[in-house]
Amino acid sequence: MTTTERLTADGGPGGLTAEGGRADGPLPAGPGLPAAGTGTSSGAGGPAADGDTVAAVVRQWRTVYPGLDTGPMEVIGRINRCAALLQQAEDAPLSGAGLTRPEFDLLGALRRTGRELTPGELARETFSSGAAVTKRLKQLTGRGLVERRGDPRDRRMARVRLTDAGRDVVDGIMPAQLSYENAVLSGLGGPDLGELAALLGGLLVELEGRLDAVRA
Repeated sequence: MTTTERLTADGGPGGLTAEGGRADGPLPAGPGLPAAGTGTSSGAGGPAADGDTVAAVVRQWRTVYPGLDTGPMEVIGRINRCAALLQQAEDAPLSGAGLTRPEFDLLGALRRTGRELTPGELARETFSSGAAVTKRLKQLTGRGLVERRGDPRDRRMARVRLTDAGRDVVDGIMPAQLSYENAVLSGLGGPDLGELAALLGGLLVELEGRLDAVRA
């Protein structure tokens, strides 16, 4: 899965949320942190003079609230800030294709699984609500990008598949998207990328495990 596909769902506040929703406007980076597309004032010269924007905000908190443990902010704030900036930039090819990110997530799920999926399976694959998937399917069906058919074994159940046009749209976007992502990460060497991927993977497994335990 690439960063083209959101790991979020519907109904939350703007930015990357627990379920994948996104509100219009700048994306928040975390408590007290600047939104993507905005700056933050840390005095003369701005945050770029002494590090990234999160470092500037951390310094401000330490000044007004000595002894505050800013460790979580330094990690989560940077993850959110990077994710917000990347997602804003990556919306461009989707807009060119006349797609929203949630719509592309749905098309991408059908393409990467390589089979027909039920609306319920699509909801799980895209971390979306059933109602949101139903709405997107209606829009994509109207554009000829997906087809719905009844399950021959259970007429109450629908199955969804990509049309040739839908497959062409996904296959046209993905190479350009991956090329963009490679360019974004080109400043990191192979060992650094591997270490970063492993650390983020460990964090994701831990967080998903906690959420699964809460839902159980």
